[in-house]
Amino acid sequence: MPQTRRALLRRLAIAQAEGRAPSMMGAVVRGGEVVWTGARSSVDGEVPHGDVQYRIGSLTKNFVAVLVLRLRDEGLLKLDDPIGAHLEDVPVPEVTIAQLLSHSAGLPAESRGPWWERTAGELRPEPADLFGEQPRLHPAGRRHHYSNPGFAVLGALVERLRDGVPWGEVLRREVLEPLGMARTTVQPEMPHAGGWAVHPWADVMLPEPAHDTGLMGPAGQLWSTTEDLCRWAVFLLRGDERVLSGASLTEMQTPAVPPEGDGWDAGYGLGTQLVWRGGRGLIGHTGSMPGFLAVLWVDPAEDTAALALANCTSGVPIGAVAADFLEILAYHEPRIPEPWRPLPGAVDEDLLALTGPWYWGASPFALRLTCARGLELVSLSGNGRTSRFQTEADGTWTGLDGYYAGETLRVGRAPDGTVTHLDLGTFVFTRGPYEPAGPVPGGVDPEGWRGV
Repeated sequence: MPQTRRALLRRLAIAQAEGRAPSMMGAVVRGGEVVWTGARSSVDGEVPHGDVQYRIGSLTKNFVAVLVLRLRDEGLLKLDDPIGAHLEDVPVPEVTIAQLLSHSAGLPAESRGPWWERTAGELRPEPADLFGEQPRLHPAGRRHHYSNPGFAVLGALVERLRDGVPWGEVLRREVLEPLGMARTTVQPEMPHAGGWAVHPWADVMLPEPAHDTGLMGPAGQLWSTTEDLCRWAVFLLRGDERVLSGASLTEMQTPAVPPEGDGWDAGYGLGTQLVWRGGRGLIGHTGSMPGFLAVLWVDPAEDTAALALANCTSGVPIGAVAADFLEILAYHEPRIPEPWRPLPGAVDEDLLALTGPWYWGASPFALRLTCARGLELVSLSGNGRTSRFQTEADGTWTGLDGYYAGETLRVGRAPDGTVTHLDLGTFVFTRGPYEPAGPVPGGVDPEGWRGV
């Protein structure tokens, strides 16, 4: 609606003006479609458009994580493999691939030598050249410590397992082409924005260099456009089995480590930042390289996404801008839920019989049958552990989230086949509170319930 577009444009304009960005772009995706784009420029008559490339910095890590998970899905590696099982020339062979993806390997934040973002990659020709005398600062797996060299190692891993093909070429063939992202590249291609540093105390600018960072490229080398990043947002929200399995995409977006210090309000997945903003869980990544700032957030619960790009080294709170876009959209045009629909086809009477109230001890719960033929355990007291479950071929169910994620739900039956209880990771649920006939661990007092 017009008032929504105006509010979004106003937020973009404030960010560009107060952040003193030479140019800035923003976009919002909803329901798999681009519903708004906006642009501001310091040059009259030269407003950027959706096909103009900006450098996206650490958003590159999102893409590299997808490549690594593809290798895992093909059986070429396991996430708990030590990196030394696949690469011989790294000084930290004991850290695992999962730890590298989640920045929990204890590696330094930056590579050795001069500032890698502003120097040529020829200064670091081999993986060992990325690390100084102390290649690991913290015990592996113990804490989150953001590491750009860690993703450089993951890029080398992709190349090794793809028979020496450069990681950028692997990305183009396996991810970018299927998603129609022809304008996302390792090196800039015209038209592209120039990167600028803006003087902190004067309204003047200085051009920033845009070197090929070589082995450090997987940490932040990519260039992209608003049009391509909107396609990436749709992939992060809805998936694409040609690129990555749905289970692996969910795994990528699941917290792997807690936050470090005051860096984020949530945590980090596998190559993916996870933040909590305004009561909404956002998934994506921020990015910065000399002369550029970038961010992409998706909100799966609302099926929305927002991104922002700027060609300045600093000054714009880029992550907050895209989060504000989503908040503006939710305020002016709150999402209308999809209509409720009943289960398709015939009802499984045995499954239907499992629904309704269940009790863990004296705590009341209920089991619901959902439209996807899964089960959902809900708390009737408001403070119990809840979870969703998917059916398995052996007649059990596996928890999808919450305390019971990965735990097995089994149906207990009497010799005649009647249901006696539910066993959820050894927790027994019966049809009545501490039902005497149920197999309650420890038994039930024979005198039963009583008053004072």
